[in-house]
Amino acid sequence: MRKVLRILPLLMCLAMPALAVQPDEMLSDPALEARARALSAQLRCMVCQNQSIDDSDADLARDLRILVRERLTAGDSDREVIDFVVARYGEFVLLKPAFSARNALLWATPLILLLAGGGFMLLRARQGRKPSSPSPLTAEEEARLAELDGRQG
Repeated sequence: MRKVLRILPLLMCLAMPALAVQPDEMLSDPALEARARALSAQLRCMVCQNQSIDDSDADLARDLRILVRERLTAGDSDREVIDFVVARYGEFVLLKPAFSARNALLWATPLILLLAGGGFMLLRARQGRKPSSPSPLTAEEEARLAELDGRQG
């Protein structure tokens, strides 16, 4: 039993995650298959959204994997395959979209919000430190104060 407990962590470290690519999808040319796997790792599954199409079991991911392999088999370069998929599905299909003028606001929004929040907090902190000047006493308050002052003195 102790031997099993010692070996179990080692076996768990050696376990590789199961990829969703099915044997019938794989290309016979190892070089093309390697390119297809590299491209599939860059493309987002539109169903799962936080997985690459290489890792996803969704039907749409399978269709995209097959599409990538068809384009590679037809002789497209890696860039042409990516451009084709982006033209068809939009930049959201890229797991790591490139910085461009079209998405600059998207990339800058967290920084803008952080700076605006910091500025707001700084202004609020400065406003809280300023003592407010007391308003002048009314005639009634002054008379009452004089009466109280006269009693004590």
